[in-house]
Amino acid sequence: MTRLTRADLEGLPSYVPGRSLADLTRELGIAEAIKLASNEVPYGPLPGVVEAVTEVMLGSHRYPDMGVVELRDALAGRLGVAADRIVTGCGSVALAETLVKATCLPGDEIVYAWRSFEAYPIVAAGVGATSVRIPNTADHGHNLSAMADAITDQTRLVIVCNPNNPTGTALRKTKIDRFLSRVPSDVLVVLDEAYREMVTDPDVPDAIQTYADRPNVVVLRTMSKAWGLAGLRMGYLVAQSGVAAAIRKVLTPFSTSLVAQAAALAALQQEDEVKRRCALVVAERDRVTEALRKLGVDVPDSQANFVWLPLGDRAAAFGTACENRGVIVRAFHPDGVRVTIGTPAENDQFVAAAEAALDQNA
Repeated sequence: MTRLTRADLEGLPSYVPGRSLADLTRELGIAEAIKLASNEVPYGPLPGVVEAVTEVMLGSHRYPDMGVVELRDALAGRLGVAADRIVTGCGSVALAETLVKATCLPGDEIVYAWRSFEAYPIVAAGVGATSVRIPNTADHGHNLSAMADAITDQTRLVIVCNPNNPTGTALRKTKIDRFLSRVPSDVLVVLDEAYREMVTDPDVPDAIQTYADRPNVVVLRTMSKAWGLAGLRMGYLVAQSGVAAAIRKVLTPFSTSLVAQAAALAALQQEDEVKRRCALVVAERDRVTEALRKLGVDVPDSQANFVWLPLGDRAAAFGTACENRGVIVRAFHPDGVRVTIGTPAENDQFVAAAEAALDQNA
């Protein structure tokens, strides 16, 4: 039989989105089910976003500004960098894919921690690059020393997820400084900061302020989390202007939609509200962490909007038990379970489900 697609993709797992509430309701007949599997912020669109999207839809028969000039200028002003250093796209994951296209040819190597963001092996395989996965440390964080040791002449890209998805652990400045000093100047380091707004540890650096002026550093950010635009897909990166220009050459044209641009501009006017919402998430994160530790789970400190339960080979059973009690979580078997921080009522429902699930699987 003639093969119509690449044979190597057969062994690549597809990206698995969080299970839908509709599926759970239909299968189990649970009316009060909640979803804590996709790292969304639960408080709805920011003020002004719905109105901005509604207004711009009147021009939806026209292409958006491919240069994303107004939004890049707004981001540049907020971040304190030149606009030509900013590239926007369909979420930070799409920009990670574009970065791989801009840096790697078949056989080149991409180094990243594991477990980390599940899209990394997918975007690497998309260009035929070789994934070099470095196991996390015993405390569920990146082993930066081992990652630096793994760099070879074939390495083109190193991805550092900070805070790390799905474990929530974060790297402090001293470790990142030491790591960057060991990375060759011709290897691009991507600092993925999708959860930066939830960071409260003062020793965890803002990579745009601290490292983005380095020639071989790119910083990824998203507006899907703290800024409440998960359903509209808007991310951006900051790089040196030459690197940014090269990335734009392989960027899908018009990938930052008309609606996403309008929504992002409106959201950027609501920074105080974003900070207020993030503070609510952080307070609940701390409360849920403490509750789980009282149940005997060794939950690491999280700097994101989720917590990690390192349950090992109990992960799948725990996830199923929670679903049977109307709470969708994200099991990464056989490593652990990631649970997004929701509203206080949702978090209470999860903790109750977790207690029952842990008793059931003890």
